[in-house]
Amino acid sequence: MGLKEKLHNLKMKYKGTKLETTFNAFHTFLYTPNETTHGGTHIKVADDLKRTMNTVILALIPCLIFGMFNVGYQHYVATGEIQAISGDFFSGQFWNWDNFWMGFTKVLPLVIISYVVGLGVEFIFATIKGHEVEEGYLVTGMLVPLIVPVDIPYWMLIVAIIFGVIIGKEVFGGTGMNILNPALTIRAFLFFAYPTWMSGDKVWVHGAAERANEIVNGANVDAISGETILGSLAQSQPVDYSVADMFFGFIPGSIGETSTLLIALGGLFLIFTKIGSWRIMLSSIVGALVMGYIFNLVVDAGIITQTSNFYGIMSAEFWKHLLIGGFAFGIVFMATDPVTAAQTNKGKWIYGFLIGVFSIMIRVFNPAYPEGVMLAILLMNVFAPTIDHYVVQANVKKRQKRAKLKTA
Repeated sequence: MGLKEKLHNLKMKYKGTKLETTFNAFHTFLYTPNETTHGGTHIKVADDLKRTMNTVILALIPCLIFGMFNVGYQHYVATGEIQAISGDFFSGQFWNWDNFWMGFTKVLPLVIISYVVGLGVEFIFATIKGHEVEEGYLVTGMLVPLIVPVDIPYWMLIVAIIFGVIIGKEVFGGTGMNILNPALTIRAFLFFAYPTWMSGDKVWVHGAAERANEIVNGANVDAISGETILGSLAQSQPVDYSVADMFFGFIPGSIGETSTLLIALGGLFLIFTKIGSWRIMLSSIVGALVMGYIFNLVVDAGIITQTSNFYGIMSAEFWKHLLIGGFAFGIVFMATDPVTAAQTNKGKWIYGFLIGVFSIMIRVFNPAYPEGVMLAILLMNVFAPTIDHYVVQANVKKRQKRAKLKTA
């Protein structure tokens, strides 16, 4: 008797009990459900929720692997053990075992915690409510480790995941019913509850915060600088990274958010598989470019001077906003969430454009935390149903007007 038959027998044995949900979850996770309906009209397609989630995870894997290498690379560069590279994506100084192993040992625990805690909460709620465990957390579980600092305390991540899954999804009814992106809800909780772990120049490079504490306690060691590009711009300081570094991802930042190249490839994969909306991605880019260009015009006109707190990011070339921070990662993997994004085609254009606009605005006017895509996406998640409502109503009125003209 194979594993599939054993799970099916256990599922039938415990049918009607609290354990039925557990066996259903394992059965659904490992196999395609073999139950079929017997009435009504149905359309048979090759994809289901699990396949959709797995496709998104496949698009995220390159960012995860690159992030592991980058964690080690940034640490060794910051400690002076290796020299920084510039513009060579295939450099052996980046793609080596030491960098990977350092990153692997730091990132893997975050991935394990994310899935164990998140799916654990899903299991508990499924058991209480008596329904099957849904696959919606499969993508969230991969997103969370990629958008947090590498040295975040494990207990802090656990608390945030529990909060995000319960408040961000379960209170609304579970997968498909939530109005906020769960992964961004988790990051927002961390940002507001533990701001010192989500901002500053000591959280984005492994070992920087620990080294700073040693110096405070009197240790005779060199400090590690983990300043991000956005952090430097917010303080009107020169940026030490080339455009190639920004595009390839050889910069400090969240684990999966630094490589615009791999994020773009992931976005193209999602567009090709028709899982990610190209309208949202493109309109977000347009919105960011327009807002960045407006700020450049303000600086060029002399309205904002170098003494202003906003000068640094305002004066950055408008197109560079696409290469720094979490903007690219956010618009590809989180703004396109089919549950929390706008559903109508026109609504997607409006939704994405406003995400781009608000992302750059928040970057400029919030120098304490110069990263706006998280708050911009969450804000537009709230307004997405309203956008769709007015798009639909406008279409209804247009059709009514057309019908009146035909009958006149």
